[in-house]
Amino acid sequence: MSYFSEKELACKHCGGYVFDEDFLDTLNSIRTACGFPLPVSSGYRCIYHPIEAEKPEPGAHCTGKAVDILVSGEKALTLIEYALAHGIKRIGINQKGNARFIHLDAADDFPSPAIWSY
Repeated sequence: MSYFSEKELACKHCGGYVFDEDFLDTLNSIRTACGFPLPVSSGYRCIYHPIEAEKPEPGAHCTGKAVDILVSGEKALTLIEYALAHGIKRIGINQKGNARFIHLDAADDFPSPAIWSY
């Protein structure tokens, strides 16, 4: 069983779905541990996705091992705690404005461990 649908994890630009099954298993375990929904604002992104196209090199979302989860406040802290407990070593934090999210990824070709803010 998965808490996450293929549609919500697919590229919002082209509809393509290239998502790592092991990472999906980890996300499901994190969701179970959190005990509350984890709405995905961005999952897989193709290299032509407008956000990726602006970058000099494709980012972690292009690997199928990254998600942005729409959470804030106490739920954001809980998500980070469980993500770390489940071995996630790359975390981005955006907790300002209206589109607050936590980025989680397990991409192999990027510096790890890493934490950053947007």
